[in-house]
Amino acid sequence: MSARIFKPAKTAMSSGTAKTKDWVLEFAPASARVIDPLMGWTSSSDMDSQVRLRFESAEAAKAYAADHGIDAVVLKPKSRKPIIRPGGYGENFATNRRGAWTH
Repeated sequence: MSARIFKPAKTAMSSGTAKTKDWVLEFAPASARVIDPLMGWTSSSDMDSQVRLRFESAEAAKAYAADHGIDAVVLKPKSRKPIIRPGGYGENFATNRRGAWTH
């Protein structure tokens, strides 16, 4: 049984960083998905693909994987560049704007 340990990225629909602090252990699919001929739904007999375990640190996730005999690969997270403007949000309403108000 193989798995990957990673730190999830933020969702594209939100500017917040909720659910990105914990490390996730996710199992690799053991079998391919099958398309049901009648309804067109995809299904799999692999129950481990539905399991996602959350840990506070990568070391805790690695220790869990080692204790349970899981071959885990740790993926390093990519750092996010902060978006900080000199004037901040208040600059949108400044009276000394050089350009025209666009909206």
